[in-house]
Amino acid sequence: MKLRPAAAAEIDRLARIWYDGWQDAYAKILPVELARVRTLESFRDRLQAALADVRVAEIAGEPVGFCIVTGDEFYQLFVSTGARGTGIAAALVADAEVRLARSGVATAWLACAIGNERAARFYEKCGWHRAGTATSLLDTPGGIFHLDVWRYEKNL
Repeated sequence: MKLRPAAAAEIDRLARIWYDGWQDAYAKILPVELARVRTLESFRDRLQAALADVRVAEIAGEPVGFCIVTGDEFYQLFVSTGARGTGIAAALVADAEVRLARSGVATAWLACAIGNERAARFYEKCGWHRAGTATSLLDTPGGIFHLDVWRYEKNL
């Protein structure tokens, strides 16, 4: 496995990983009006906008996961279905924590959808602690969508 910056040429592959992972983890637990706007194209657009902050995990030259950090936030983490359980997610988390610390962040945070128990257990296993709930303001084509989430934090 190799971790590296994302390349513009792989946005379609990464968007597919994000879309499939989002459908798997969130489609059944988040409001249908949010699911309706989380299209494959919306994930492509978000990846394009965040490209400088995207790190990719690859195996044999093929992207199998990615993470995004922005400011003091561990913003996104997605791993392809076939690569789950291989340690890729933990490697991406560790890499993100190093990047955040190097940028001067003392306490990083992430938002975990309420009800995403699998992700919550994983973050806790990685040393993150649930600090409470918060409201995320999600940018959508129809405007800002307010979503209550579990806020996790970690001292770096």
